[in-house]
Amino acid sequence: MIHPELFLVSLLRALVEVALLTLAGQGILALLAGSRRATNPIYQLFQVVVGPVIKAVRYVMPKRILDRHLPLITFFLLLWLWIFLAYVKRILCEPGSPGCLG
Repeated sequence: MIHPELFLVSLLRALVEVALLTLAGQGILALLAGSRRATNPIYQLFQVVVGPVIKAVRYVMPKRILDRHLPLITFFLLLWLWIFLAYVKRILCEPGSPGCLG
């Protein structure tokens, strides 16, 4: 049986992965679409997904950081959070537990 703490860490890690992959996709699409990215529907969908995360980082970061740098800062903060959650999951796992395979 999976422990509630392990389930919570796995759930948080999955949410961070979704945000990371969406930010990566948004960045790649921004490079490909160029100045027309604001009218691209996929780019707009990516903004809906990661918008709340970027707004949370804007709230935490000092005001002197430019808004155009926030997606990159958010990406690296999420990457470190993902690594930290992997470490916590590794600590919580018991050998042979079915929730610790991935």
